[in-house]
Amino acid sequence: MPFFKPFRVPQAPTNPQTTEAPQQAAPVPVFDVSKLFEGPIETASATAPDKARLDEKLRQAYFWIVNYAIISPHYDIEYNAEGSRSPSQSLRFGDTGSMLNLPSGQSYSSYVLLPLLTFATRRRCLLVGGPGRGKTASAILMGVLAGYSIKDVKRSIQHGQPQMTIADLLGNPLPSDLVAATSMDNISISWRKWLSMRVKIVDEYNRIPTRTQSALLTVMGDGYAEILDQIYECPESAWYLTANDDAGGGTYQVIEALKDRIDVVVKALPFNTRFLGNLLERIEGGVRPEEIMPDEIVFTEAECDRLEREILSVAVPAPLRRRLEFFASQFEFLDGAGEQIEYKSKDTAKLAGSDVGQAIAQDTGRDLVRDTGSQTRNGLSVRALMTALVYIKAAAYFRGNRQVEIEDMRQLLPFVLHDKLSQNPDSPFFDAPGNTVLRIDKISWIRRLFDLSCAEYDRLDLDRDDPVARMLAEFELGLDNLRDRDVRGRLTNIERLLSEWSRGRKLYGHVQDDILTLKYLHQRYTNYLRWLQYGG
Repeated sequence: MPFFKPFRVPQAPTNPQTTEAPQQAAPVPVFDVSKLFEGPIETASATAPDKARLDEKLRQAYFWIVNYAIISPHYDIEYNAEGSRSPSQSLRFGDTGSMLNLPSGQSYSSYVLLPLLTFATRRRCLLVGGPGRGKTASAILMGVLAGYSIKDVKRSIQHGQPQMTIADLLGNPLPSDLVAATSMDNISISWRKWLSMRVKIVDEYNRIPTRTQSALLTVMGDGYAEILDQIYECPESAWYLTANDDAGGGTYQVIEALKDRIDVVVKALPFNTRFLGNLLERIEGGVRPEEIMPDEIVFTEAECDRLEREILSVAVPAPLRRRLEFFASQFEFLDGAGEQIEYKSKDTAKLAGSDVGQAIAQDTGRDLVRDTGSQTRNGLSVRALMTALVYIKAAAYFRGNRQVEIEDMRQLLPFVLHDKLSQNPDSPFFDAPGNTVLRIDKISWIRRLFDLSCAEYDRLDLDRDDPVARMLAEFELGLDNLRDRDVRGRLTNIERLLSEWSRGRKLYGHVQDDILTLKYLHQRYTNYLRWLQYGG
């Protein structure tokens, strides 16, 4: 009889170094004789689900999946011991000096962690990899984690294929209503069941016809389906889409708006053949992990709602938010795109039909190797920044923290921005020794961008010397009761700083943002001064 290791839920705490959240003291029990007639004493196990910390339950789900369900011994999201930015040891291998880090803290597999964080935040995840890499199996596990049966999850999967129509995707009008209806309002739609599920799976989404992609975009982006003026409101859902490559391949080109709605991209890393024995055990034991997921790690709908609320309550300290602002400010600026400083952006050049890469190459006013903005053909959208904040919060929450750390940003940004930052492969940066491989490895490239941004932030000493931050903080105190003399003083300070910067300071993305911020403050104070003078 074949031997098969039992699928056990990891014992808590799964992260012993995690600082537990403060809990209220339990009230002193008062004896009540009526309790003697209420039946059996309530056991601890009966009350445990209500009192369980959901971040611990999320970690238990992660470790169960990574140890028993998805064979992914790739710990590519690396954390080090508290207070240390460096791994315990780093080694290089081969002619190219391939780096191996041995993290000193609890680290994770992106192929399991990112889908799980998508489940927790109810966002949209694209799983990319060749056939047979377990992309669909990973998505199915997320459906089971939400409490659905295997049968319901598998039947709800939307399989992309070239003949898929909008009716195949969303549903059909009832034939009897079509014949008898005197108006659109009289037509009933037989909606597809998958629209009501809290985990939605679209397999090979790049094989769906363009017209049907537009209908999928409405469901995924706006949360409703529409047929013949009839509307079906979908619940908040976690989305999992799969594709065999991330270069736009497939039967149909994916429309840009649909790609933009995808929040995070996860690559299925190759199978490590040292773990072939695990596959053999599954075959001999006749066991499918998704069929035996323990009830202890399944989330109810109420727990999913609470999970998202708790994640969003995680704090982002102001100094870390400032580093993220500085990083995001690097990419949009393009000096040759316009005369007025507001229009000096890559988007201006793109809308005019200009070649952004060529415009960057013609810019001789800056060091294009040092300027991280030269490495991209676009900037970051508002949606991309909001998504980044959500996943960064989710990573901190998953680790048991109640505020974000800089390593959460460093580890999560590459996956969120994977399809959001369009690389400029002609940038001189990629011709430097050791950087050529970054044209291919986008995860490492974006992480390098963040490291370079942080190094520049430290060089400028912006934590201690940031006059724009001081002026913003002063403005945010409010304008009430400010006197004419005070407003004029602030206007003078803004003009003096701008005048100082105009003498020799080269324009980079973060400088443009600061200049426009000062112009904004100048305009607000100017308007307030006018109000004081004419009736304030």
